Amino acid sequence: MSELHNPRSGPDHAVPVSVWATAQHAPATQRRGRYHPDGTAHPAKMLPAVAAHAITHYTRPGDLVLDPMCGTGTTVVEALHLGRRGLGIEYETRWAAVARRNIDLARAAGCDQDAAVYSGDARRLDTILPAEFLGAVDLVITSPPYGDSTHGHVKVKPGEGVRKINHRYGSLLDRGNLANLSLGRLLSGFTRILTGAAVYLKPGGYVVITARPWRQHTELVDLPAHITTCATLAGLVPVERCVALLGRLADDDIIPRSSFFQRDFVTKRRAAGLPMHLIAHEDVLIFQAPAGPQEAFQLRHFYPEHAPGTARPHVPGHRWT
Repeated sequence: MSELHNPRSGPDHAVPVSVWATAQHAPATQRRGRYHPDGTAHPAKMLPAVAAHAITHYTRPGDLVLDPMCGTGTTVVEALHLGRRGLGIEYETRWAAVARRNIDLARAAGCDQDAAVYSGDARRLDTILPAEFLGAVDLVITSPPYGDSTHGHVKVKPGEGVRKINHRYGSLLDRGNLANLSLGRLLSGFTRILTGAAVYLKPGGYVVITARPWRQHTELVDLPAHITTCATLAGLVPVERCVALLGRLADDDIIPRSSFFQRDFVTKRRAAGLPMHLIAHEDVLIFQAPAGPQEAFQLRHFYPEHAPGTARPHVPGHRWT
């Protein structure tokens, strides 16, 4: 499989391939020694190899990487290890604290680039990030919360059978957490996050979003398609759609790295007559900020709710409020 070349490095390089071999090593192996054990319980950590692949091929050393929903700080940590600067925002203070511990581990490993993780709601980036970062970000990498059937860990106790833990974000009563909202409100909030993040991008800067479809009450939710709509409404231009493998490439096969509950979920749905397969990849959606005057871009996109005729993502069966 050919190497994915940096699209910013010139026309003489090969056209980027669409498949990222990002699970040749197990997630635990990828994290060993770089990440604090307290982050293990997070329900949906990005694979370090996915973040590293995007950072390597869409930025240069010294560039600034932002994750507005950074969780335990995977993107910030991988940016530091690749000689980039990193910024993260995390809604849940528990995970923000873990992300800062992970930055400390990177510092101890000799990474000396600037990095910070802010606590707050990424739907209001303008109240969280200092103004000095406006128009200064080279790459945004993030992933929205989705599909608790794809997340979680197994806990076994004698007499209690097998049960699932660590598969939800924070308190279910916290309606400020996007993970606890309906699909329509999740997409509305994510559009606002991307709209705010776009203001911090340099003209021509990239946005990389990982997502995967999932089933909710047997209905397929095509989240990648919805995310594309969110990004275009935020003023971003789609430039690539890639696949990041969640399984190991063997000589003539892909060996999935699925959890017990992912396998159990598929087995039960098949027994009920619903044809399903194990998820072996994530969609990677790449967008670019328009290369134009940043001031005009800010005025047009930063507060879209004040713009007449602003559209909202189309979600089947949902009425916007």
